[in-house]
Amino acid sequence: MQEVLRKYLPERAVEPCFELIRVNHVHLKIVNERVTRHGDYRTMPDGSHQITVNANLNKYRFLITLVHEIAHLVAFTKYGRSIKPHGVEWKKTFQKMMLPFIRPEIFPSSLLPVLANHFRNPRASSDTDAHLSVALKEFDPQNDKNYIFELPYGSLFRIYNGRVFKKGNKRVKRYECVEVKSGKTYLFQPNAEVELLRD
Repeated sequence: MQEVLRKYLPERAVEPCFELIRVNHVHLKIVNERVTRHGDYRTMPDGSHQITVNANLNKYRFLITLVHEIAHLVAFTKYGRSIKPHGVEWKKTFQKMMLPFIRPEIFPSSLLPVLANHFRNPRASSDTDAHLSVALKEFDPQNDKNYIFELPYGSLFRIYNGRVFKKGNKRVKRYECVEVKSGKTYLFQPNAEVELLRD
């Protein structure tokens, strides 16, 4: 398992992550990319704990996702199944479990202040924290995608499932975008990755 983890995690995070997996009896599956999530946790019918993490994540996002999912298991075990999945108990558990990893031996110095800020009040997904999402993207392989916030007003873009939208105004934190085919308005996170359509 440690050899497998070495492919996906920063070197200095392999040992402590292996310990978290071992101590919590996690069955870890590394799976093909899912657009809607980076990872998930579930209790299997036999009572075992399965965590899946997408194989295409960069090492830093993989680490955050893995600890995020193990924090679900630990929070449910400690506080019971009736807690909210991303409620206060999970947040405290996630903060405590991530603390030993937020060090310069594991994360690049450019990420440390962004992580410190994120973990004051961690969100249900690292993607809903635009600052962290953009900072983590720096370590992804180059692609031809743009963030919504980078696109000019009125530009057309395509999302992962082929649907085409026109960018509109910002409403508080998210952008109103109209689906070209249906005319319906949808709200997009500023850091959603999309394909800009050129004229």
